[in-house]
Amino acid sequence: MSTRNLLSIAALACAFGPLSAQDLERHAEMRPGGPPGEGRCTIEVVVDGVAEVEVRWDKAAMRDLGGARPQWRRFECTAPLPPDARDFRYRAISGRGKQQLLRDPRNGGAAVVRIEDPQNGAAGYVFELAWSGNGPGGPPPPERGREADRDRDRDDHNDRDSFYRREDWRQRFFQHVREDVEHVRSTTFPIGADQFRLAHTQQQLDELQDKLARHYYDERELNDVIEALGRVLRDNRLSGRDRDVLTDDLNRMREFREHHTDWGAR
Repeated sequence: MSTRNLLSIAALACAFGPLSAQDLERHAEMRPGGPPGEGRCTIEVVVDGVAEVEVRWDKAAMRDLGGARPQWRRFECTAPLPPDARDFRYRAISGRGKQQLLRDPRNGGAAVVRIEDPQNGAAGYVFELAWSGNGPGGPPPPERGREADRDRDRDDHNDRDSFYRREDWRQRFFQHVREDVEHVRSTTFPIGADQFRLAHTQQQLDELQDKLARHYYDERELNDVIEALGRVLRDNRLSGRDRDVLTDDLNRMREFREHHTDWGAR
């Protein structure tokens, strides 16, 4: 592994490792109430510098972008924030610096608010997220949800079967694995050890793909990818569907390692 990549991994570890997940991540304190079909979240934090707060469903993550480490004061919701809420509204309630909505949950599944506190010393900030209800893609009733899961499972299975029936699937196999890892990353909470392990796996895949593209088979690099993906499967919180997909990828990589000459890799 190159020195540059070792430094990159070390930087990621510094970003994730020393920070307490309990301090940066927060589950909403649910306080049901208000008109039917409407929802509201009130968030209060302390910032001395620059920070971003990302809210997705009933979870929030706060990122320190410079200055003293931010702190949570309050995260209260009458209902979880859906990714496709109708009539979404953001309102800055208090705070001496600048507050800005960077991302609307209807355009990416999460609300992201940036807070900039340019003065000396920490200050409290309060803002509110409100919506009128779920849009067409909101959480379905339980039975419809099970049917939707079965439909997605069937579609995923058919797509994978179609891919492995292609004549060129071996040439595109590691890119296919990378796309699977990217998909899991996109649905994983953005801060924490789960996200770090997935990022590390992607980095190992990049290095392996780069060498294979130059027609150089490095079994040590392949072992690094297999070990990284195995760690994801062992330690990450995964849905059943994602676990099945990544397990299949891992088994096929082990098969590639045993028969790489048959795949044209030497």
